[in-house]
Amino acid sequence: MANIGFRIFPISKRPAKELVEQYRHVVTPHISDNLNRMHGVAAGLTPYHKEGKLVGTALTVKTRPGDNLMVHKAIDMAEAGDVIVVDAGGDMTNAIVGEIMLRIAQKKGVSGFVIDGAIRDTEAFKQDVFPVYARGVTHRGPYKDGPGEINVPVSVGGMVVHPGDIIVGDEDGLAVVPADLAEEVLALVKAQQAKEEAILASIADGTVDRKWVDETLKQKGCEFVGITK
Repeated sequence: MANIGFRIFPISKRPAKELVEQYRHVVTPHISDNLNRMHGVAAGLTPYHKEGKLVGTALTVKTRPGDNLMVHKAIDMAEAGDVIVVDAGGDMTNAIVGEIMLRIAQKKGVSGFVIDGAIRDTEAFKQDVFPVYARGVTHRGPYKDGPGEINVPVSVGGMVVHPGDIIVGDEDGLAVVPADLAEEVLALVKAQQAKEEAILASIADGTVDRKWVDETLKQKGCEFVGITK
C-alpha cells in the first residue's frame, strides 16, 4: 500500500541548464506580464539574503508545518542549480531552515531556498548572497519526524509549483515559469525587453508617444468635463 504523504520522487524532467541560465538576464515583472500575471508567488514571501538573483529548477518539498526532515533529504538529493521550494503551510511556529542548512546547500551548489514558512539565523542570510525567500522569521527550531513528500506539486505563496519548473526571484518577488512553457515565455520576455528599451529611449530623447492614454480613456467611455484633450 502506498504511504501517501510520506514519499520521495525524482524530478521526471528538467529543463536544459542553458535555458534556465537565460532567465538570469530577465526580470520578474516581464515574466509575470507574459504569463498574464497568473504565475507570481504572493508578496508575503520576501528576500532575506544580502543581494543577488534567484534562478534555478524547482525541487519541491511538502512538509507538515514545523518539520524539516524532508527538507534535509531534498538538499541531499539536489543537483547544482536546483532551488529547494518548500510548502510548509505558511506556518510561522518553527523555522524550516537556518545557517547549517544554508551552508550545506551552498556547498552542494543549490541555487537557493523558497520557504512558505519561517527561517532562523537571519544574520547569516543577510550577510550572504545565497538567495532565500521566506514568509518570516522565528528563533524556534524545527522537528525532524516527517511526514512529507519530495517532488510533488506544492502550493507556495498561493502559486502551484511543479518539480522542474523554473523559479526566478529578484527585488520584485518570485515568478514561476512552467517547464513546458519556458522556451515560449523566454521569447516573449525578450520581445518585451526590446519594446521597453525603445520606450525608455524615446522618453530620454523626448519623442515618446502618449496618445494611447486618451485613446484608451475614450474607448472606455470616460467623459472629459471642462478639459480640452
